[in-house]
Amino acid sequence: MIVIGTRPEAVKMAPVYHELRSRAEFDVTLCVTAQHREMLDQMLTALSLTPDIDLDIMKSRQTLNGVVSAVLTGMSGVLEKYKPDVLLVHGDTATTFAASLAAFHAGITVGHVEAGLRSWDKSAPFPEEIYRTMVDDIADIYFAPTELSKANLLKEGKPEAAIRVTGNTAIDALKLTVRPDYTSPDLDWAQDSRLILLTAHRHENLGDKMLSVFRAIQRIVESRPDVKVIYPVHLNPVVREAASSVFGEGNDRVRLIEPLGVIDFHNYLKRSYLVLTDSGGIQEEAPSLNVPVLVTRDVTERPEGITAGTLKLVGTDEETVYSSIAELLNNRELRDKMANSPNPYGDGEASKRIADVLSKKQ
Repeated sequence: MIVIGTRPEAVKMAPVYHELRSRAEFDVTLCVTAQHREMLDQMLTALSLTPDIDLDIMKSRQTLNGVVSAVLTGMSGVLEKYKPDVLLVHGDTATTFAASLAAFHAGITVGHVEAGLRSWDKSAPFPEEIYRTMVDDIADIYFAPTELSKANLLKEGKPEAAIRVTGNTAIDALKLTVRPDYTSPDLDWAQDSRLILLTAHRHENLGDKMLSVFRAIQRIVESRPDVKVIYPVHLNPVVREAASSVFGEGNDRVRLIEPLGVIDFHNYLKRSYLVLTDSGGIQEEAPSLNVPVLVTRDVTERPEGITAGTLKLVGTDEETVYSSIAELLNNRELRDKMANSPNPYGDGEASKRIADVLSKKQ
């Protein structure tokens, strides 16, 4: 059984789902919690994911405690009915944590895809850092994306025999989404510019930090006539209010758009000059598309990208964000060096390795 609740989980587990279903030895059940309803549904359609079970837990103004309790309660009944041999979860969401805990209570083997990521700061990212460490305390099989994530697990005393380094399934997902003939009105609008793709949603950045990032971007476009920005604005009303307050209406070089489906987003990313993000997954995906990543966070659980030169932590200070973007716009050699550095997060074969490990467990 595969359990997913959010858009990023759907993207990164889709390759695993399809690989397992392609092998006759596996009987695969897909359970969605719908922790994020609308954004998850976009991914299910785009990635040909057909749920067998839908807990449909999302509520207006839901809290983390509400999500965890709803998933825990819902999964208890699901696991009792289906009794899977292995429960596969991904990453660091409330769904992942609560589903893993329900499986532990039921005595069901848990496989953790993207195990071992650590920022070593329980408040950043919040609440993900604590969720993923607790899932790794529960899990029985660890699918670590890199050697560093394996080392993190070993440092915490996890048994080496239970850990497999697979690469990250985010890279596998690009095979399903990136298309050479892709077009869109937004990309037509940005065609004669250097396009900055922006994402911003992180809980710990809400408020002054996010406004500081937005002001830096506004200064960039005001001083650089060859730059345009596309920002798929997160559905969180706080994020939307912040974006509107800085970028306003009718800004002719910052385009605020609705959240993109994964196919659209990956193709926008492919055609960007750089990406400015507080996301985790984009730090893995962009290097495979030869796009430099500036990360608006103070710490990252993906330090391999810093070592490889594919990403740079720039925080949220307005002057630092502004100067970091300006540096890549001014220095083509530096930008291209980041863009062409090898991606440390995998070769697109992670799902096959995960399936091979599970095959040996049968």
